[in-house]
Amino acid sequence: MIHQNFDPNEGILSPQMLVSKVEGLPGTCIITFSKTVLDHALARFPHEVACVDPALNGDRTIYRIKADQQDLLLYMSPITSAGAGLVLEQVAAQTGATCFILFGSCGALDQQLTEGRLIVPTQAYRDEGLSYHYVEAADYITVKNAGFVAKVLKDLGLPHVEGRAWTTDGLFRETRANMEKRRAEGCIAVDMECAGLQAVCDFRGFEYYTFFYTGDLLDAPEWDMRILDSGDKEADHQLAALRVALEIAKRIKD
Repeated sequence: MIHQNFDPNEGILSPQMLVSKVEGLPGTCIITFSKTVLDHALARFPHEVACVDPALNGDRTIYRIKADQQDLLLYMSPITSAGAGLVLEQVAAQTGATCFILFGSCGALDQQLTEGRLIVPTQAYRDEGLSYHYVEAADYITVKNAGFVAKVLKDLGLPHVEGRAWTTDGLFRETRANMEKRRAEGCIAVDMECAGLQAVCDFRGFEYYTFFYTGDLLDAPEWDMRILDSGDKEADHQLAALRVALEIAKRIKD
């Protein structure tokens, strides 16, 4: 079986073959999937281009920002584990960053638990392909810094819930039967990156901090778009989440 072929040896190709190291950059990096967040951060905080991550389908700019008296990196990631993981590896190789803070929307699998709360994934179901190239096969991977993130949210007085997440790379194959299986195992949210990025960070010795806010609801007779159908409401959630990410970055350094 393909999931039994994990090989811990170094790959034939490495990120260091594709990018050159830029010295003197900060070690903590905030990752967003949202252009709204990126544009807001660049408009609000002093920044400069730290480096450019090359890609055949368009280069990706990595920014160095000064936010809340912190020196940080920031970039906008592609979605799904494979794309996000590839870029994270190259950014790490190019900048030397070792701490990555990622936030984004997810699908809610339990409306009662997640309504009005941020979500801190404690484990992620590995229904994607990337993680199996970085750690031994298993159904779930532990999100190691979940307790740290949850404590930050608690200290800030922000309502939140901890629980398992279902990471999948098949957005249009989230069937009701599979959803019910994951719910029965304690999954309260579905996302597309958590398991893969945790595996990458575990393999490379990086620290990964993540939390979600709910974007749509699968736990309903029919799919509920929720905040995904409201540009203003979605933007409000994203910008509030950026503030949380900045606080996590501060606590990491403290």
